[in-house]
Parts: sequence; structure tokens; C-alpha cells
Amino acid sequence: MKFLAITLIADSADPVTGVPTPTRERFREVVAAAELAESLGFDGFGVGERHERPFLSSSPPVVLSHIAALTRRIRLFTAVTTLSLLDPVRAYEDYATLDHLCDGRLELMIGKGNGTAQRELFHVTPEDQWERNTEGYELFRRIWREEEVTAEPRFRPALTKAEVLPRPYQRAVRVWHGSATSRESVDLAARYGDPLFSANVTHPIGPYAELIRHYRERWEHYGHDPAHAVVGAGTAGYHAAPTSQQAALAYRPAFARYLDTHRRQGLDPVFPTLEDFIERSSALIGSPQQVIEKVHRYHEEFGHTVLHLQAEPGGLTAAEHRASLELFQSDIAPVLRREIPDPSFPDR
Repeated sequence: MKFLAITLIADSADPVTGVPTPTRERFREVVAAAELAESLGFDGFGVGERHERPFLSSSPPVVLSHIAALTRRIRLFTAVTTLSLLDPVRAYEDYATLDHLCDGRLELMIGKGNGTAQRELFHVTPEDQWERNTEGYELFRRIWREEEVTAEPRFRPALTKAEVLPRPYQRAVRVWHGSATSRESVDLAARYGDPLFSANVTHPIGPYAELIRHYRERWEHYGHDPAHAVVGAGTAGYHAAPTSQQAALAYRPAFARYLDTHRRQGLDPVFPTLEDFIERSSALIGSPQQVIEKVHRYHEEFGHTVLHLQAEPGGLTAAEHRASLELFQSDIAPVLRREIPDPSFPDR
């Protein structure tokens, strides 16, 4: 099994004092989190893309380029690149450049993104967002693989024998399709033989398991080898401690922030208590053995071989979060790496 640490770079405040963190400092925290993830042995580090409050992650290629200069081994992910909002030519230029700067450590996750504010910012509608996502990906994919591209897309000007530079470092970058509930994303991933990354953070296991089953069905429908259908999955939260009681006690302030966010948005929380959150959500909160058992329980439904954890503390203190990540790598990851196979990718 492979493990990623991912951040959406939320604009945040100190969990103890409540004082807002300056934007410059937030970016420094993200870079430090990436360096820590590499030093602890995580396989990848991901930066999200959002174009609305409370997130500062509007430019993942810039952030990842800086991280690339400070790391050597860890793979660099987007989580997710919102191709429904972007010109695929410009997106290609950014990521092909990053591909060289990181010596081919780049992997992309793509998705349509969500949120009314960012749709309005880019003049994307609920009616055309899926068509934009599909068109953007198909054009991006062609540009990455072809020296010259001729195309007449609907959502950007036509291309006639267009040469887009620089040519990438990797012949074919691996592209994951991020999906929360969408069959459109799942079908697009299966059609092109790409891996799927299930968000797996908002609801209980059922809807995500159903979507992954659909992905595997569509994968076979398009004639791909079932052995190469690769699935990753997110987690709604993570904190491990020597005992379950210690883990729950430390995580309670983070859960209080989760409830407060729902209240401010006028939403009823899916998991109203911490105990319910620990039991029914994908959050991994408990002793190392409890975390291992829960990952296995989800693996029985998903068959996933890649897992992401939150790269940053959230409602925990920095010291608590670091100790928890260290415990993950010392007591949890070795067991899961041994018991759950690594993803099997087809030749690109």
C-alpha cells in the first residue's frame, strides 16, 4: 500500500490562541509539511486546488514547484486539478514545466471541482461543468502525448497544428480522477484506463463503495485488465495515539471545529458526535491496531491500494500531529504495506 499526505491549504487560525495565521506563514507551513512527509517516508504529497474561501490553494503548480526544489524522493500530486475551470493548454504548460523541475515525480488528480463561488469566478455552470471537465482532460491528454495538436474544442479556441512547449519530462503523466459521488468522473477514468481516487470524506462508506464498484464495471466494459484497476481513497481525519482514549481526547477539538463549520454553513453534520464520527466515517482515529483494522475494513469494500492522510494538523497542535504521523510510519504503515499490495499500474 502507498500513502499520501494531502493539504487543501485552508486559511486557518492557531488552534490554541485563535489568532489568524498570516498567508505567508501558511505557505511556509505547507512547505514544511511536505518536507516532513518526505522525511517520514510518505510516498506522495498532494496540494489541492480551490478558488474560493477559505482556501489559499489557487495555484498548486507554483506551490509544488517550490516543494520540488526542497525534496528529492517524494512524488508530487495535485488534489485535484480543476480542469473544468482551466484552459487545458495553459494547464499543460504549467504542469509540463513542473514535470521537469521535479524530475518526473509529478502525478495529477483531476476533477471538476465544486463550490458555487469558483464556478461563478470562471463562468462555469452546473449544466456545462462535466462537459468542460471531459473536454479539458481529453485535450490536456492529447497535448501531453502529441507533438502537434489540431482540435476544435467547444470551450476554448481551436488549435491547428499547435506545438505547446515545453514538451514534458514524462512521456505520459499518470492522471488520477478524483470523485466524490460522480459517475461521470468514474466513467471518464475507466474509459482511458486511469486510476480512480475516491474522496471518501463526507459520507459513510456506502455511496463510495457503490461508485468504486461502478468504476470496476466500467473498466471491464472498456476492455481493460481488471488487475490494473487502481483505486485510492481519502480519509475524513486522522489521529493515532498509543490508546484509543488518548486519540479521541486529542482529536476532540478538531471535531469541534468540524461541527462549527457545519453550523456556520447552516448544514446538519452527517456525524453529529465524535463517537459517531470515529465509528461511521472514514476517519482513522484510535490506537495503531484500531487504525489498521479500519483500513482493512474499508479495503474489503474498496480494494484500494493508496490512502491519503491530512498533511497538516487541523484542530490538533503541531506537536500532536507530528507525533501521530511518526506513529503512523512506525507502527501502522509497515503493517499495511505488508498486508495490502502496492497498486499495479499498466504500462503507460
